[in-house]
Amino acid sequence: MASPRIVAKIESEEPTMRLAVLIDADNAQAAVIENLLAEVALYGEATVKRIYGDFTSPTSASWKRVLQKFAIKPVQQFAYTTGKNATDSTLIIDAMDLLYTRKFDGFCLVTSDSDFTGLAMRIREEGLTVYGFGEKKTPEAFKSSCHKFFFTEVLRPEKDQAIESASIALPVSASKTISEEAISFPKKLVLAALEQAGDDSGWSQLGTFGSYLTKLLPEFDPRNYGYKKLSTLVKSESTLFETEERSNQLYVRAKKF
Repeated sequence: MASPRIVAKIESEEPTMRLAVLIDADNAQAAVIENLLAEVALYGEATVKRIYGDFTSPTSASWKRVLQKFAIKPVQQFAYTTGKNATDSTLIIDAMDLLYTRKFDGFCLVTSDSDFTGLAMRIREEGLTVYGFGEKKTPEAFKSSCHKFFFTEVLRPEKDQAIESASIALPVSASKTISEEAISFPKKLVLAALEQAGDDSGWSQLGTFGSYLTKLLPEFDPRNYGYKKLSTLVKSESTLFETEERSNQLYVRAKKF
């Protein structure tokens, strides 16, 4: 008979989402894969991990070094003709095959290619969750087709981020607040999400605000603006938000001017 402690633990655990992680090697970077998979683990279990590309190409050398380490199955796709992306077709076919097994709760599509917009929309039509991972250059159509989209720039190893920040101005620095970065920070959409999430007095529990924000802007991530968490962002940006602690929960509303 199982120990009461073990039974209690099993019963208290929330069901884990079964996720299929499909990577487009032509439009993704091997340097982010460790942090990317750690991010995926926050949302569920990566029961399938596949990467698609021509691994005979010299440009795929960086991927070869990480495939075995992270148990990612490579799907070789030779580039038979110039200008035709057979990799996309193979990934889409595999995704549909996996979709029809009915074994998954969601898909993680790792690409910056808008060609996968239709695939993301099709998966959503089946009631499954779609997480997208791509660079900031990713077209809006693909980002919007995902329930949640992550910029892979914030998933790079810290040393790589340090090199980039030394040569390029960061969206938010210690001397600048979000309110000073109106061009990069989607202030209007963020405040619109907060208005939808708030009660009659404008207050919203932080989690509720975050949910509305993701629905309105799938690519929103506090890390894009120099903050690790949404709670840190709203507390730090006192020119935009008011915060209040209630029974160990954080509430937020738009600053009244």
